Amino acid sequence: MPKGTVHVQSTLALTAELYARPILGIRDSDVAFSAAKLFFAYGLGNALAFPLAVGATTVLMAERPTPAAVFKRITERKPTIFYGVPTLYAALLADANFPRQEQLALRMCTSAGEALPADLGKRWKERTGVDILDGIGSTEMGHIFISNRPGDVRYGTTGKLVPGYALKVLDEAGQPVKPGEVGDLFISGPTAANGYWNQREKSRTTFQGEWTRSGDKYSFDAAGYYTYAGRSDDMLKVSGIYVSPVEVEGALISHEAVLEAAVVGHEDDNQLTKPKAFVVLKPGHAASDALKSALQQHVKDKLAPYKYPRWIEFLSELPKTATGKIQRFKLRG
Repeated sequence: MPKGTVHVQSTLALTAELYARPILGIRDSDVAFSAAKLFFAYGLGNALAFPLAVGATTVLMAERPTPAAVFKRITERKPTIFYGVPTLYAALLADANFPRQEQLALRMCTSAGEALPADLGKRWKERTGVDILDGIGSTEMGHIFISNRPGDVRYGTTGKLVPGYALKVLDEAGQPVKPGEVGDLFISGPTAANGYWNQREKSRTTFQGEWTRSGDKYSFDAAGYYTYAGRSDDMLKVSGIYVSPVEVEGALISHEAVLEAAVVGHEDDNQLTKPKAFVVLKPGHAASDALKSALQQHVKDKLAPYKYPRWIEFLSELPKTATGKIQRFKLRG
């Protein structure tokens, strides 16, 4: 059953005032192009509320955002702001027809929907000369409330709190966690939804007074940078220690042969949960036992050894939602 999220009309204007103007610095001379469509909260802000709030131009595309379709728009329409998602950025970088820098007019790129692997952001910057501002938002909050900033991009983190919002990260007992510890993320701000349409119990679970429960696990450091650990129901407990699937996926994606990766929990012969990885390879790379071993060693070299995937399965594609989010629950069977 889909969740209908009920917002007041001021949400669209407020997301433009809180995020688009101060963080993106959007102005009337910009041309905005969003891979996410208008029927997603991310796309509604990107392609409607933000450009119209300042009198900028927006490029709308009816077809699916394949690499060919995206390349056509960013070279012909010359957008200055491009809004994408991590899976799309990975596909664009892996495509042989990636445009040359001189064909682009980009000054700003953003990513949301899933955590942006640090390796993807760095490779995009090398190819285009433009950083990707990774951030997190939600349909419940209207748009992005934590984001990296122009000139202050720390890949591997979601950035800092967007002014106008408040955050708290709580442990399982409902107490604030310390810097470096992982907890449940709650958000408060003027763009929060009123609730879910005709789903009272779900509304009461998510909207708790002035606070909105995100369903995401996060940590933060003393400097105020927030790091995504995964959805609350995706976290793995390995040897009694929480393991973020996003962290393992990021290590896998940094290997030259890997296009995409998804990590879930899987029980071994002793009914103990260990990480299992599903991997999509880049064109020109073939699945093999030798590559599995190489990928496992690659993760061990980058992370604590107990986090490496005990099993690796190669797929032609990962199951995803219409917004490009990986559907890990479909891989757990």
